[in-house]
Amino acid sequence: MIALLASFVIATNATPRELVESCRAMIPANIEIRGEINLRNRRGISLSRHAYELSRTNAVTHLAVDGKPLDPKPGELDQPILGTDVTWSDLSLEYLWWDDFEFDAEREAESVHGQKCAVVLLKRGGRTVRAWVDRKTGALMQAEELRDGEPVRRLWGTRLKKFGDRWMANVMEVETIGSGHRTKITVDDLK
Repeated sequence: MIALLASFVIATNATPRELVESCRAMIPANIEIRGEINLRNRRGISLSRHAYELSRTNAVTHLAVDGKPLDPKPGELDQPILGTDVTWSDLSLEYLWWDDFEFDAEREAESVHGQKCAVVLLKRGGRTVRAWVDRKTGALMQAEELRDGEPVRRLWGTRLKKFGDRWMANVMEVETIGSGHRTKITVDDLK
């Protein structure tokens, strides 16, 4: 999930590796998140709702949706969950651990929600994710999955909340470009 800790500042000349490592550092090795996935049409009318539980213990992530464990098989990390716009990759942010990354030269110094960001392309096999990283905090602000260089899905945080001593996006949106719907992910509880 998109997390934010204001405990350090990223240098303006940070490398793509340093930016990605700052995002990784914000994801705790042990965490439990409970919330809701809500598929909505263009008018905001709910089409389906699902409760989810995501747990991460020693860098191993488990996901349950509507009380049923959901462990994807290889090649399914980018597949929608229960007809929503959300994938395993969105909830686990697994693409932050890919080892092939570089700056997106065409999108240098863009802003997301008023925050100046560095834009990094993360790649593994045939998959590419474009990530906007806040230059000040090192937080992941937005991500897009690309196919043939064009965005097909977009993830962004819309609201932050403090859970204990950790700030985290507690409302996120995921949109499959051109689908006519989007999915809201809420975080209700974080331990």
